[in-house]
Parts: sequence; structure tokens; C-alpha cells
Amino acid sequence: MSKLLVKPHAPDAEGIVTRITPQSAGWQYIGFEVAHLQPGQTLTRDGNDNEICLVIITGKADISTEEKQFGVLGERMSVFDGKPSAVYVPPRMKWTVKATTDLELAICQAPAKKGSAPYAIRAEEIETLKRGSGTNVRYVNNMLTDTDPSESLLVVEVITPGGNWSSYPPHKHDTPIEGKETYLEETYYHRNKRKGGYVFQRVYTDDRSLDETMSVYDGETVMVPKGYHPVGAPHGCDSYYLNVMAGPTKKWKFSQSPDFLDIAFQ
Repeated sequence: MSKLLVKPHAPDAEGIVTRITPQSAGWQYIGFEVAHLQPGQTLTRDGNDNEICLVIITGKADISTEEKQFGVLGERMSVFDGKPSAVYVPPRMKWTVKATTDLELAICQAPAKKGSAPYAIRAEEIETLKRGSGTNVRYVNNMLTDTDPSESLLVVEVITPGGNWSSYPPHKHDTPIEGKETYLEETYYHRNKRKGGYVFQRVYTDDRSLDETMSVYDGETVMVPKGYHPVGAPHGCDSYYLNVMAGPTKKWKFSQSPDFLDIAFQ
């Protein structure tokens, strides 16, 4: 199995089924966890040097920080039926999530010196953007972008209908080039609408010193430390993924593969 592919495990005492740290990934910035919580189950963490984006993937939860109560958030029971809700938490601030239904929660983390005040990103505030054409169509829900108050984190989810490609044409963001490309580590948390469905994800560099092609099933996570990273969804396998990116500069600037410059990035 590829070292870039992380499979979920049974819930631990906190409900965590996936945990990626900078130490386990061998990089500097991104921490990523997924929790499966039962109704009434609570997850509380003290703040550290990371800013946090708590993404309600499915279900509903009562979320609070030591500064603010957000009440019950979450509107969908399937990633293919509605938009996400999330809460941004700055570094060194305690937070609590109490599940009010079965809950799938992503805990996205990256180092930050100060961050911003905690705030909610509500489903009704998110605009779904269609990108691409032909067999390159996908639908994007942005939560933390270049212009949002987070200090390091970029967080977005993408729905790709079966038979389409996503994160395509191949592009990378692993070399800081002023005004052209930024260094961003990235995780892809995958869900699939079809039971037993999967996608293909390739992660590779120009010199092929890294060249991995993975069959990725529901609930698995792919780490992208560098290189190009396209995703292909077979016919009938509608794909969802949650992207987390972070690096020294919070700006998504990428370079397209020189082998695919004839295809416009949309």
C-alpha cells in the first residue's frame, strides 16, 4: 500500500477514525483528523499552536469555544445532499463539539501565530461553484479561501460526478516561486456515493521520483506532500473529497503540468 494513503480505523476513545499529524506525514504544516461521534457524545480539546477548522461533514452538532456558543450546526446527512457547515477556531482556544445526531467531523489544523476571532461558516452562506466542462466537471464548496480570515488554512470540498476528472489538468503547488506558485501541503479526504465505489488518484513529480497511483475507497485519505495530484471518478462512482491545504504563505498559486498546457484549467 502507498505511504500516501491513510485508511480509517475503528473509533478510539475520542471517536477518532483517522489521524494525520505533521510527524506521521513527514511534513510541517497540516494536521487532519476525522471523528465519528454518536448522538450525545462530546469531543473537547484545549487550544494549542494550531488554528482549527471544524467541518461538519455529515450530521448535526452543538459547537462552542471558550469565547462563543454557535448552537446546533449541520444540515445534511449525506455529503451528496447539501452543503457543509464549519467553525473556525484560532490557536490556543478551547473548543467543544457535542453530537446531536450521528456525526462525521473533520478537524483541520495548521500552525498560526494569532489567527482571527472564532466564527461559524454556515451552509446557507456557501455558494456552490461549478468548474470545468465536458468530462472535467466538478462542484466546489469553499469554506476557507485566500481571502478569509484564517492565517494558514485553506479548506474546500469538491463533488465530482462519476465519469469526470477533478484536480485536473494536473497541477502542483510545491515550489515557492514569487507570484507564480506557493508551497502548500494538501490532504484529500474521500467519500464515494456507491457502496464499494472508488476513485483513482495519482501523485507524481516531473522527475518521477514520486509516482504513485492509488485506488481510493470511501473514508480513505490521500496525502499530497508534493507533485501533481489528479483524481478520476469512474462512471457511476460519484466522488466527494475534502481538501485541506496549508503552507508558509496562505495563497493558492499553482503550476500546471507542462505536458497538459493545451488544456485550460477551469
